[in-house]
Amino acid sequence: MIDMEILAIFFFIAILAGWIDTIAGGGGLITIPALLLSGMNPSTALATNKLQGSAGTFVASYYFVKAGVVSLKKMKSMIMLTFFGSVFGSWLLLKIDSNTLIKMLPILLIAMGVYTLFSPNINDKQKISRISVLSFILFICPFLGFYDGFFGPGTGSFIALSYVALLGYGLSNATAHAKILNFTSNISSLLYFSFFGEIYWSIGIAMIFGQYIGAVLAAKMIIARGASLIKPIMVLVCIAMSVSLIFKHHYL
Repeated sequence: MIDMEILAIFFFIAILAGWIDTIAGGGGLITIPALLLSGMNPSTALATNKLQGSAGTFVASYYFVKAGVVSLKKMKSMIMLTFFGSVFGSWLLLKIDSNTLIKMLPILLIAMGVYTLFSPNINDKQKISRISVLSFILFICPFLGFYDGFFGPGTGSFIALSYVALLGYGLSNATAHAKILNFTSNISSLLYFSFFGEIYWSIGIAMIFGQYIGAVLAAKMIIARGASLIKPIMVLVCIAMSVSLIFKHHYL
């Protein structure tokens, strides 16, 4: 039987993580260390994190769809190819040594942070797309799903910036659409962990309620404040994830 105090702590951790994850991605930067510190083994921590993280992205996705910001009908091809890309990424992760590729992540995250901070295009204005929607569906969506299935850190930011840089979306609109694809890739990973990993259900369910609160608060703030809220948090999250990965893998 889990102590109610422990469940309460994870509930409040999930509120913060859900808020951050909905705005900029990177909520796992908070939840995974917390789960590991509770004494869970890594596979159980990752499985439990996917359960609560999937709930957060679902809540945010539902809110954006209900608010009319996102049309699922228009995104069905993107959703399908993102799902397949994520399944392939999860499968490949078990087949090869990913350490070399993982060591490249801080460079990618720092580049995303710098681009977000200094690019004049990171705002809520709709711009001309650089590629066709069909090209985005066929080539970018599978890669985005693969990235989440194989790597994971910064997926929300990466998807949102892809919408901005390639399709010309405003940042808040891109963030809303990114939540749909992020939820898709999370679900594919959750299905994998349901078969091959152990989920700590009591903690996971407590965190789902926290994720709900955090995700709803963040979704409302995104619609109300847009890029002025998203941009600085996205930069901070990219920097924080870079620093975390650098120390975790002993770059220094």
